[in-house]
Formats: sequence, structure tokens, C-alpha cells
Amino acid sequence: MNLLAEFLKKLDNPVNKNAKLLESGTEAEERLFMKIAGMQPYFLPYIGYWQLMNAVDKFVVDGSVQYIKAGWINRNYILINNSKSFLFTIPLKKSSDAGASSRKISERFISDQYFGRDADKFLRTIRHAYGKAPYFNEAMPVIEKCFLYEEKNLSKFIYNSIQVISEYLGITTEIIFWHHNDIDPSLKGQERVLEICRNFSATSYINPIGGLELYDSKSFESNGIELKFLKSKTHEYGQFGNEFVPNLSIIDVIMFNSKSDIKKMLNMYELIEKEEMSECIICTH
Repeated sequence: MNLLAEFLKKLDNPVNKNAKLLESGTEAEERLFMKIAGMQPYFLPYIGYWQLMNAVDKFVVDGSVQYIKAGWINRNYILINNSKSFLFTIPLKKSSDAGASSRKISERFISDQYFGRDADKFLRTIRHAYGKAPYFNEAMPVIEKCFLYEEKNLSKFIYNSIQVISEYLGITTEIIFWHHNDIDPSLKGQERVLEICRNFSATSYINPIGGLELYDSKSFESNGIELKFLKSKTHEYGQFGNEFVPNLSIIDVIMFNSKSDIKKMLNMYELIEKEEMSECIICTH
């Protein structure tokens, strides 16, 4: 089926009834094949986050959702003493407000002590841990740009790091940062995701494999959207010659790997439909 036929077929879908027949060539193709993903802002997350970003056309970083205490928004693991994982946390301001625990990520702020003391302390720890890593000299200035960014709003602080790291990795995906309620705040879970998809005329939505049970493929299909899940493939690399420690912060990846090797790692995943996973589970029983 040629591009025009595909385009006309797509317009028959209810979600595109109001589309105008003014596009051709590349513009039409962009409308026909728009892959998006959405995630909360995480500070220097593991490589799976960047694989997801690299796999789509638009990546929505949504800071208007609720901050989860003890989640991974402002903390992650790095390698210390050559073989042990160490959890670092960007400290946040405490609040006496009764509703503080239900605040959005965009409404949380970094503690004053971070800029006066903790940032330098974290960087000293990283220098000590990775000083002999093969790509330390290239990676450390990038990490400093993330930790030393002078912004107290948590969302904006993390947005900076996402921009810095994505540029270093050579990811060309359009990154869309949301601070406030760009969509109906009453929408939650799957309905929120579907509304985001409609906002960007998505034809495909990709989610990490961990969210397999959160979404219903038929609901996406009825909106003209293909639902797929990204499953990362484990790729071990040298960590000072010791047993490999997986799923650490992207800090670890860029300290031990060249940009060209990381580029290959960004494509080490498979996209799976929910039905495929169900079939696999049935086959193993």
C-alpha cells in the first residue's frame, strides 16, 4: 500500500476525522508514523530511560504528576570501591504543609544545603569512584553540568540534566518538558497517557516493559494508537575488571564506554506487544 493510501486509511480512524488533507510527502509521513513515549523526570537514570527516549519521535517528560517519596525521581546508584553500588539522593526541602506528600514533582524544591555543601560532596565521591575509569575525562565535565546547575525547582533541575545527557549521547528525539497541567489534571493512568497521545497525534505509544499490566491494548487500538513495550537487553561492560553490576545510573555507562559504544547500547532493546508477552507466558506453562 502506498503512502497516500495509508494516509487516507488513517484518516478514516475516528481520532483523525478532523484532519485536513493538506499534507504530502514528509509532512504526511510524520503524521502517519508518530511514535511517542512519556516518563516522569528522573535524575541521571539508568540506560533503559535513554533507550526509550531514543526509540521515539517525541519524548514527553511530565513533571506535573505526583512526586513519589522514596522513588527514583531524585536518587540513583553509582559504583564505589570498584564493585559496590552506592545510593545518592538529591535532598529536597521539607515542608510543614499537610499536603506536601501529594505535591507534584514540579512543586518540589531542592534543599539549600545541596547547593552549599552536598553538590560538591557528591562530585568528590564520583571523582574518587571513577577517577581511573577509561572515559572519566570526557564524562566528568558532563556530570558537573548536571550536579552544579543552579536551579532549586526539582523539575527544572532534572530537565537540565536530561538535556545535557541526551546531547552528550547524540539523541535527536524531540524532548517536550511539561511543568504544569498541560492536560486535564483529573486524568490519571491510562486515560492520561491516551490524552497525551491525542495531543501529539501519536500513532504509536511505547512504554517500558515494567508497565505491561498498566495499559489495555484494545483501548489504545480503539483510539488508532499502537501500544508497544520496550524490553532492554542486558549489555555487560567492563567495570574495573570486577563482576558486572547492572542498572546503575547513566553516570556509570558514560564513565566506562565510548560514545560510539553507547550509541550501539541505545539500540539494544526489543519492542514487544502485550499479546506477545501473554503468549510467551502461556508457552512456558
